[in-house]
Amino acid sequence: MRVTRSIIPNLFTLANLFCGFGSIVASADGDLDRAAVLILLSGIFDALDGFVARLVNSTSEFGVELDSLCDAVSFGVAPSMMLWMAVFHEWLNWGLLLAALPALLGVLRLARFNVQLTSMEDKAYFRGMPIPAGALTVVSYIIFVHPSAMVPDEWKLWSATGVVVLTSLAMVSTIKYDNLPRPSARSFRERPFVFLVFFAGIVTIIATGGQALFPFMAFYIVGGAVRHVVYLFVTGGRDESDDTIEESDPDPFSM
Repeated sequence: MRVTRSIIPNLFTLANLFCGFGSIVASADGDLDRAAVLILLSGIFDALDGFVARLVNSTSEFGVELDSLCDAVSFGVAPSMMLWMAVFHEWLNWGLLLAALPALLGVLRLARFNVQLTSMEDKAYFRGMPIPAGALTVVSYIIFVHPSAMVPDEWKLWSATGVVVLTSLAMVSTIKYDNLPRPSARSFRERPFVFLVFFAGIVTIIATGGQALFPFMAFYIVGGAVRHVVYLFVTGGRDESDDTIEESDPDPFSM
């Protein structure tokens, strides 16, 4: 077997998958805190594999496909398993369907991304919320909001249902969501407001021990949707922008 430099980013991608599998096992054992930490580690490895691939100049279609397969487990199946164990097991078959939504629609999101990918370069926006962002939204709700007193007990199941449905639909929508800006002077010059918002969000999340993660993700989802509606209203319903990482057509979703 010939070993090439592409093995380096692929190892980070496989570490993402390993953490995702570990999260599923932790959820099955009832340890949701450990499951959440492992999904967070999956997100770190997911960010690092792309960075390392560009660093060693080894981006490829193989890497994209491998990354999507691993993301389907770590950010689709693993959060769905957490949802089932933490919330929806009480609703039996209907609960099973609701818990599976992030995995089902997340995989559709990844498939659309792959067939519409036209460039290995980073772009400013994604069409539809990326599946790692969807996983962070679901996991932060399970860990920080659902067990707390912020939601009355009689509304907890319905609150979780709303979060899951909205997050899943955001992933398969055609709403433009900002890509995570790279920590560089160039990124700051090109999108200073977005850079500052993400930086402030990360600092706040760390300072609050993760408590601010769900509000930040909710702001990300709602802010992207509001901007999209305003843009369509201003342009008369025409979405002619071409600065996403994906082509606008063909698109199997119409949201």
